[in-house]
Amino acid sequence: MADCTMPLNPDTVRGIDNLGGTILHSSRCDPRTTSQGDRTGHVLAMLERLGIDVVVTMGGDGTLRFSAHLSQLGVKIISVPKTMDNDVFGTDFCLGFSTAITRSVTMTHALRTTCASHERIGVVELFGRRSGETALLAGFLSQSDRTVIAEVPADLDVLLPLLLEDKRSNPDNYAICMISEGACIIGESAPDEMSTRASQRDNVNVGARLAQEIEARSGQGTIVQEIAYLMRAGEPDATDRMVGFAFGAYAVQLIEEGRTGRMVCLQDGNYNSVPAATVLEGTRRVSVPGLYDPLSYRASLLKVEGMPMFLY
Repeated sequence: MADCTMPLNPDTVRGIDNLGGTILHSSRCDPRTTSQGDRTGHVLAMLERLGIDVVVTMGGDGTLRFSAHLSQLGVKIISVPKTMDNDVFGTDFCLGFSTAITRSVTMTHALRTTCASHERIGVVELFGRRSGETALLAGFLSQSDRTVIAEVPADLDVLLPLLLEDKRSNPDNYAICMISEGACIIGESAPDEMSTRASQRDNVNVGARLAQEIEARSGQGTIVQEIAYLMRAGEPDATDRMVGFAFGAYAVQLIEEGRTGRMVCLQDGNYNSVPAATVLEGTRRVSVPGLYDPLSYRASLLKVEGMPMFLY
């Protein structure tokens, strides 16, 4: 079992806060949907064999849904939401989200140099299959001209004239359009769920398809930049480190108090915990009426007073 386990002690985790990724090299597999069928029983047997008293799981919607499943089967669980998509139901913030936004804004600003030099429309595609929050916030903070999110289909009869006017009105004669990978274009067939899984992404993603339509309809040149995995690469920013330390400490405190079957979370700027099964109640998505104008394809902050730090 030594080849498959790693003791987490001060020596093995020293400096881990400076690293991106995972030192555990964990998988994206859902044990309920393997080629061998439902392997939940095998997971339970291994936990017993290893003498695991409490399992602390870290991950996105899929990982935490299986964690809730284990909790319902009697396993003592503490869940920690960690996905740059920030789409876990029950928490306002997931680890990795801040770093993903920070890196996306930096790289989008860098792309302006090339877009301006060649006087083109830049199409920047970000990860975000079910929720457009990464694109919405990165587009807002980078002051992209237009942002297409997963929750609102792109109507090119509306979007294209806006982008062309953005380009004409810019002294450097270029424009930037941010788009979620989960977005769709009106007139296209709805994407098959299987093709939008992280491990089975289409060869022609929505950013490239949008750029093709822009060129075909307007004759304007485009630059397509899929920031993709670079969003989640490199060391975490200050916010993710701060929340990471707090989530970790809180998870240990919950275990010491015997309060398992919980997911640590941030709600309205405060640390809290909710039942692990909360993630099964839905998927967290952008609140379009309060935060997005679908007619202008831009973030719309109608009210700031009383809103939490992350505006959700």
